[in-house]
Amino acid sequence: MLCALARCPHLKVAAVYYNLSDLLCTSRGCAVLAVRLQSGSAGRRSSSSSHYHHHHQLRELNENRELLSRPSRCRVQSSELAVRTFHSEPVAMFYSMYAYLSNLPRLHVLGLAIIAYVVYYLIQVVKRPIIACSDGPFKQYLIRKVPTLENKYWPTFWCVESRAQTVLASLLRSKSLSRVNYRREILSLTDGGEVALDWMDEDCNVNAPCILILPGLTGESQAEYIKCLVFAAKQSGMRVVVFNNRGLGGIELKTPRLYCAANCEDLCEVVQHVRRVLPAECKLGATGISMGGLILGNYLARKSEEARSFLSAAKIISVPWDVHKGSASIEKPVINSLLGRHLAGSLCRTLRNHLDIYREIYQDSDIDIQRILRCKTIKEFDELFTAKQFGYAHVNDYYSDATLHNKLDQISVPLLCLSAADDPFQPLDAIPVKAANQCTHVAIVITARGGHIGFLEGWWPSTRDQYMGRLFTEYFTKALFDEDGEFQHTSSKMYERFQSKQALALTASALLLDKKVKVVEHLDHKVKLM
Repeated sequence: MLCALARCPHLKVAAVYYNLSDLLCTSRGCAVLAVRLQSGSAGRRSSSSSHYHHHHQLRELNENRELLSRPSRCRVQSSELAVRTFHSEPVAMFYSMYAYLSNLPRLHVLGLAIIAYVVYYLIQVVKRPIIACSDGPFKQYLIRKVPTLENKYWPTFWCVESRAQTVLASLLRSKSLSRVNYRREILSLTDGGEVALDWMDEDCNVNAPCILILPGLTGESQAEYIKCLVFAAKQSGMRVVVFNNRGLGGIELKTPRLYCAANCEDLCEVVQHVRRVLPAECKLGATGISMGGLILGNYLARKSEEARSFLSAAKIISVPWDVHKGSASIEKPVINSLLGRHLAGSLCRTLRNHLDIYREIYQDSDIDIQRILRCKTIKEFDELFTAKQFGYAHVNDYYSDATLHNKLDQISVPLLCLSAADDPFQPLDAIPVKAANQCTHVAIVITARGGHIGFLEGWWPSTRDQYMGRLFTEYFTKALFDEDGEFQHTSSKMYERFQSKQALALTASALLLDKKVKVVEHLDHKVKLM
């Protein structure tokens, strides 16, 4: 049949044969072929050329008889075709499905796609957040008093991807949130530097609690995610003060030193000052976002008792727990690296704004300002500038010192943390879930989606009532107003457990040290006997 089709491509065959022997190697096949050739030839016959066409038909039949006289070749070709047909069944199924779907109406295809996405959204996207916290008074209090933690987080239906959440949240907030009219205070630090403290305390009661907010890497008080929290606190009747790092917020540098995630000296002075100017009855809380969360977390861990004497509660949002892994994650191609380049560019612009002071100081040093201004990644900037400015031998030493995930057991202030499992700045495996499950004062809330400081929700995200802001106000209104005194009682019980755990750790450490001393003395005694 293949030969006949090659010679007579105009023929229309009404049947399909899966094996060549079905057609060419049987007498029935010969008859079928002859009949089809006759019918095909008859279709081409005209009244004026019947004799010529009859002669042409006889010649075609003779050629087909020659073809049928080679049975061995036919059988070989038949077997090969059968084998190819056997192995091509999955491919045939695929093309059959493709043909079926291609012939569906476009509205049906769109409907199937929407149904599939809805199923995916409900199963994989909408989930109740995980609470990583030791079973104790803090976890029990959060479950009772913070209803958002018991509800599922419903990300924006059409914007669930992590990078999309990160970028879109920033765009929506920047377009819709108006500029905040703060009351600015310039605080002079002990080394001669200055920082700006922006207060939002109008229409607040005298004894209204206060929240100190630390922005991210290059953020300041007018950053869109800061305004989101400021408006949320204001609606709840709490006053806010935003701590702008050195060189940010429109403040000129008085000293060459900027800021870094591992240094909390400036924060120590700011907390002491804010506590001093507030009324004695006013409770103070603190929250840090991204790198601001690293600075706050390191302050809570290194200055544990001091922090507990000033702060009643704390919260950190989208913090890069392991700075090494966070740096590697933000440099992954392609979208992550674009976000990293944007932040690196912001760091370079901050340095460029104060270029005059650095040109004079680092003129004869190993710090090349012009090269630093061309940095494309955050790690490159930290390696060439931040690590050297703060006395680290290598950028990895700086990152190890700034990393927070191994310091949670030193924190004695109730700390609520919000992280997204898909944060492009921090992989999921870097979130210290195991460490949090063993800490008395730390609870990490992990949502399935949310990106980096995103956490958009609803069909069209509201810029004022968002998941991040709602959790922020629920936690701090319960912890700082504390009308029934339950949070203070819970905090006392948490501190008792913290002290007991610290005492056990000290005892175990002393026993281990004593055992090591005895082993060394025993070895010395053996050496003397020898």
